[in-house]
Amino acid sequence: MTEDIINMRGWVRTAMDFVSENTIGMSRHWEYTDSVAWFLTEFMMCVMVFGGIMTTLLVLLWMERKLLGRFMDRRGARTSLRSLWVGENGVTAGEWWTQLPFGTGIPIGMLNKALNEIAGNDHKLEAVSRVKNRSYHGVWWLLPGFFQNLADGMKFLTKEHMVPEKADRYVFEIAPFLIIATTVMCFTFIPLGPNFHSNNSEMSILFLMAVFSVAPLGVFFAGWSSNNKYTLLGGIRSAAQLTAYEIPLLVTVLSVVVLSGSFNLIEVIEFQVDSGVWNIFLLPLGAVLFIVVMVAEVERIPFDMPEAEAELVEGWWTEYGGMRWGLMFASEYLRTYAACLLFAHFFLGGWEAPFEDTIPFIHYIPHITWVFLKAWFIFIFFVWFRAALHRVRTDQILEFGWRWLLPLSLVNLAMATVLRLWVYDGVKEEWPILVPILITSISLALFVLLSIDEDPKALEAQTRPFSVQTVDVASPGQHRK
Repeated sequence: MTEDIINMRGWVRTAMDFVSENTIGMSRHWEYTDSVAWFLTEFMMCVMVFGGIMTTLLVLLWMERKLLGRFMDRRGARTSLRSLWVGENGVTAGEWWTQLPFGTGIPIGMLNKALNEIAGNDHKLEAVSRVKNRSYHGVWWLLPGFFQNLADGMKFLTKEHMVPEKADRYVFEIAPFLIIATTVMCFTFIPLGPNFHSNNSEMSILFLMAVFSVAPLGVFFAGWSSNNKYTLLGGIRSAAQLTAYEIPLLVTVLSVVVLSGSFNLIEVIEFQVDSGVWNIFLLPLGAVLFIVVMVAEVERIPFDMPEAEAELVEGWWTEYGGMRWGLMFASEYLRTYAACLLFAHFFLGGWEAPFEDTIPFIHYIPHITWVFLKAWFIFIFFVWFRAALHRVRTDQILEFGWRWLLPLSLVNLAMATVLRLWVYDGVKEEWPILVPILITSISLALFVLLSIDEDPKALEAQTRPFSVQTVDVASPGQHRK
């Protein structure tokens, strides 16, 4: 494996050794010097990994606004957050910065006025200038819409938290923390580079899947404890949906483990680097299954029936407000981010650069850069699904999970077992070169054939689980005239 130019863990360990030797190492407790250095190193790596993920999470929020605007022919996200700067048709919130304490509003006001003069409402397009609600926060090259995310966070922090009168208060309060804590724990086992990780357990994938599976319990508890029929229905839907998709997820991940021969996530990436081919070319079915199941696991469109705002108001989190709602909303994006990072590690070679052995100087790019770029690329598909697909009925969601994804995940596991036993542990050295080419060619051919399938008999027979058409009336005795 090509060595990463950023040896973050080595640098942190060197610094912590120096700190511990010059503090506790100079006292009568000198024998604990190595233990203290180890503890400080692990603590600092956890802080840095989590800080890097939380900082780059803003990119996902920005990407979703911009991509949805492009996919659905809208440009509204460019003119978000109008109230503090230009307002609606020029009506603003006034000089709001004068109310900030300790004189901090003076430089903010000066900066606000300067930016409005440099990149304010005037625009070469007459329609944009006439509306007078563009301002500098919509100038993509200066401040590309990131202020909207900060404004949302400020709004959540200032909202009051209220518990329903007849709710189970203890469970109602503990459910969000159960969801948030387990979501954050997932990133403990996700490396951002060969020397940039907070945990390198031999069973990291097993621990990761176990922690990832706890959050649905918090979702059900939140829906049940709110004493609201809408939230109860959302919690029940979530429990049924996540149960149906949890098993295909675990089987799909097991196929990656079988092929790589390890439960260690870093060793899974090293297998792809050593074999010279990413797992997406060996297990394309597994890659499709993983991204579909993860979309259902994080309850995004088209699998967002537990929230279904059209009929359940907001589903299982209807009664939550303020920062608790904001944290659960953030945890949903964190779980989506974890899904994108795991896809990059499981199927796209993790931090390995494409054509790393052939393109000169590409290995000078830090490995963490490739991890984030691959994760952001996968997030495009999450947004694409949201813009292109309709919401699926609950019975169709469950049918799709049990009748289609579970058998396909078993087929994918069988393929991984064959590749592990007869190819990568076999005696024919030329097979590893031909196998990914053959599998990828067959997969592309099947994809083309299935994508142009327009069999009207299959549609009428309702064999497609995602079809929203029906040949039955809503209830007996009600026939069309």
